[in-house]
Amino acid sequence: MATPPKKLPIILALGTVQTLAFGSTLYLPAILAEPMANDLGFVPGLAFGAFSLALIVAALLGPVAGARIDRFGGRNVMTISSLVLACGLALLGLAQGITGICIAWLAIGIGMATGLYESAFATLTGIFGRDARGPITGITLIAGFASTICWPISAWFEIEYGWRITCFFWAGMHIVLALPLNRFLIPSIRDVAAPAPTHQDHTGAHPRDQDNKAQTSAVFNSSQSNTSTKPSQKYFTLPMFLLAFVFAASWFTATAMAAHLPRMLQISGLSTADAIIAASLVGPAQVIGRLLEFGFLQRMHPLISARLASITHPLGAAILLIFGGPAAMIFTCLHGTGNGILTIAKGTLPLAMFGPNGYGRRQGFLMAPSRFAQAAAPFLFGILIDGYGVQALWLTGGLGLLTLLALMNLKAAASKKDGI
Repeated sequence: MATPPKKLPIILALGTVQTLAFGSTLYLPAILAEPMANDLGFVPGLAFGAFSLALIVAALLGPVAGARIDRFGGRNVMTISSLVLACGLALLGLAQGITGICIAWLAIGIGMATGLYESAFATLTGIFGRDARGPITGITLIAGFASTICWPISAWFEIEYGWRITCFFWAGMHIVLALPLNRFLIPSIRDVAAPAPTHQDHTGAHPRDQDNKAQTSAVFNSSQSNTSTKPSQKYFTLPMFLLAFVFAASWFTATAMAAHLPRMLQISGLSTADAIIAASLVGPAQVIGRLLEFGFLQRMHPLISARLASITHPLGAAILLIFGGPAAMIFTCLHGTGNGILTIAKGTLPLAMFGPNGYGRRQGFLMAPSRFAQAAAPFLFGILIDGYGVQALWLTGGLGLLTLLALMNLKAAASKKDGI
């Protein structure tokens, strides 16, 4: 019988890959959209519209990628994502007009569907089962620095060599770094002892309460037979809909901030340099939030930590609206801390509530609305900033309060049927 793989090498590998993947996809338009548009002769809004195509593709293909990981494991899917992202970024660097830009982002969208957090979380769950909460937190701790690391790198390459070379640089990084990490450090499902088959758990019991030895007592093929059990997989229930809304609202806000945060802080009264410095604090703040989750909040059910995190962005938005630019760092730190915890909740809440069986496909369904919300966020929030400036934060602050309301009702809604 295969032995459980060591967690640390897998966490380091996937954390590094996720940092690269987010930095070269989700965080790229904030730096390259304007120079790209100026060079090719179209308005920056079209560049963000092309980026939205990638998010729509990721939404549509997410359940397919998740089901594939459930069945065969994540190594091959994640490896292919590195190749696809490299090809998409190369196409982006070669684009000669808006049509080429759109084609490139469509390709990048396929890579995003197979290579971002949802696929990484499903890969970890396939390997570690209910014991995946720690590894999920681990990779988000590393990837929390994606904006802090990749925004300055992208900005430096764009200033020194132009946006095309920036795209080629990130494409090369996927080949020389991400691809070997995915291929050689993610174990094959034949090489690991996967979780023992269990009935679907709707009790919300803390994953650490499970017997770790029992989790690794059966090979993957045993649990695989359970993932195909149709009666146990209820994808369209009220708790699922509430979770989907929570994730969609939080991803809308996170994507809006990723695309427009430096600009919005400038409008609030900061200089360009000060706005970039304040925006760069989001990454460390995300890591602080994830350290809290890894330590103090680890002892709580993920639902509780998600509720606490959902209030941070509305609180920060209120402070920035009242005090303006001088409060920018407080806003970015509060936003980053909450977003860091909510990112982990996207992986741990479904695992705690519904169990590991069918996790990848369920994540695909849960996150599909989030991708559509992400697709709309850069364009809609950009329009609001153009028209109302910092007052656009009323939208994201309101979404944060609705997220808290949904999380507060999630237990009540689930407890009637699922015993949470």
